[in-house]
Amino acid sequence: MIGIGEKRMEKRWVVKPGADDAIVTGLAKELGIDKVLANLLVQRGINTFTEAKNFFRPSLSDLHDPFLMKDMDKAIERLERAIKNNEKILVYGDYDVDGTTAVSLVYTFLKNYHPNIDFYIPDRYAEGYGISFMGIDFAKENNFSLIIALDCGIKAIDKVDYANERNIDFIICDHHRPGDTLPNAAAVLDPKRSDCTYPFDELCGCGVGFKLVQAYALRNNIPFSELEQYLDLTAISIASDLVPIVGENRILCYFGLQQINKAPRKGIKAILELANIKKEVTINELVFTIGPRINAAGRLETGRNAVDLLICDDHAGAAENGKNINITNTERRSIDVTITQHALSMIEGNLELTARKSTVLFHSEWHKGVVGIVASRLIEKYYRPTIILTESNGKATGSARSVKDFDVYDAIEACSDLLEQFGGHKYAAGLTLKLENLAAFQQKFEEVVSATIQDHMLVPEIEIDEEIELSDITPKFFRILNQFSPFGPGNMAPVFMTKNLVDKGTVRIVGNNHLKMDIVSSGKENPCFPSIAFSQAKHFDDVLRRKPFSACYAIEENVFNGSVSLQLNVKDMKIE
Repeated sequence: MIGIGEKRMEKRWVVKPGADDAIVTGLAKELGIDKVLANLLVQRGINTFTEAKNFFRPSLSDLHDPFLMKDMDKAIERLERAIKNNEKILVYGDYDVDGTTAVSLVYTFLKNYHPNIDFYIPDRYAEGYGISFMGIDFAKENNFSLIIALDCGIKAIDKVDYANERNIDFIICDHHRPGDTLPNAAAVLDPKRSDCTYPFDELCGCGVGFKLVQAYALRNNIPFSELEQYLDLTAISIASDLVPIVGENRILCYFGLQQINKAPRKGIKAILELANIKKEVTINELVFTIGPRINAAGRLETGRNAVDLLICDDHAGAAENGKNINITNTERRSIDVTITQHALSMIEGNLELTARKSTVLFHSEWHKGVVGIVASRLIEKYYRPTIILTESNGKATGSARSVKDFDVYDAIEACSDLLEQFGGHKYAAGLTLKLENLAAFQQKFEEVVSATIQDHMLVPEIEIDEEIELSDITPKFFRILNQFSPFGPGNMAPVFMTKNLVDKGTVRIVGNNHLKMDIVSSGKENPCFPSIAFSQAKHFDDVLRRKPFSACYAIEENVFNGSVSLQLNVKDMKIE
């Protein structure tokens, strides 16, 4: 998103502290691997052979008992009663990836056992985020007596009370932070409840929905093999919602990716074909190809389109739905680029805004569906907590994004006296306020951020796992490294650092602003690695003159004309 040739902000390099040498040495010997790889494992909390086995060979048998989650017994009792009495059940979910995958999962599973069921996705513009009065009115008018809310509802106290007055029960399946009071629902499933002792509290909304389905299957003697077809949806949601891919999420993601690669549902297959993805699907494809297309439906049109695609069991229908969503995603990209450029110009033309430690921008005509994306884009240029707001239904509403280690949810909560509603996570949140409170909120949010953020948090960080030599990188090394996947928050693809590097004499600029090099260690006989350094063309002259440099990089496979080789993806460079 940053313009060609534009000066990018400097980054901090932070090398993780080395793990305990005795533990690393022992683990390396026990596993038959080198100490570099053993150190990576210990950094990730893996200290024993058994823990390493569970990490490298996830097992579905290690998923937690869903009845360990607070209120799960109540949820299943209410669900079974609804099915026994042939009540109408409405599966209700948010319009983003997490919500629409959750709805698709729970709806298609329950439909096998209870045909008297439908789903509902709120309209982003008419209803806004989460449970709405309009949605409850729809349920009442159509004689639904049970609503299963997915990826929303943990703060919908007034909405649930409204539903109770109309004899409609709620089962809430959420993963956002609760407020001080929980809704008066038939069951509230949220591992982040303070009174919930479930062993893993980083599930996404779709993950909580999967646990509901798993519990129903356990109670009704449905074999787990019947649930494996839904792991693809869970994996897409885990990756797209940026929850940690550790513990139970790692297991769900690992097997979900297998499902996508072996037997993708027709809607996912349609997306992959439209995006011309022919290689093995990894977390990257979930985050950058599948997730944005599913999200685009709810951003610009309606999240129902995404659910229709994901539940479609007809190849021609899936292809048509996929084509429409692909077009919507292209429109979304155009809109977010335009708004991002507008937002950047607002900051660049204002010295006061440029000097702040936070960004809060409002424009009444910005598209509500892309404000979260725009907030993320602005952080690429101005690395600080960012909120982008637009006007909707006479109020300012929008999304917040944060920088590493800063809790934007807490900062927003500190301004709650100026807000109508808010919710979210440490790094992403949504909020709504009256237009007349906008200036006061901008000022107070800046004050809160300035008082609580540490200066180093305002400089983008590259976290380096280890310093190594190029000679450490062998085919066996990479083969084992590859088994650390799926990568994501909590288990990011390892980044290494090597000093005293030079180019062999092939350095060139590609794509206007990137360096293509063949890197070797200066003065040593060791392997030469082809390397790509994105947005590092500013170093071309120094590299051409064979000035030594340090680089931090990830190791990846490069496939070209059918041949496969190792390549270094250089994240940053420093001339020595």
